[in-house]
Amino acid sequence: MIPVRFAPILFGLILSGVMSAMVSGIATWRAVGMHNEFGTHWLGAWLLGWSVAFPAVLIVAPVTRRIVARLTRA
Repeated sequence: MIPVRFAPILFGLILSGVMSAMVSGIATWRAVGMHNEFGTHWLGAWLLGWSVAFPAVLIVAPVTRRIVARLTRA
């Protein structure tokens, strides 16, 4: 098992992977349509998107938490 101290990084990895897969799939489908090469196009777009999304999530998540904390009350 992975130590709990790595939970935020693992969360960011999974979240960015799932979200970038969905978004790149929709964008690829809209751009090239559903055909035999779709999987290849989607995979390339997803890997590029994930390589950007994962570090972005790690950077943006703490900022977002602070913004949410300021906009909400107990």
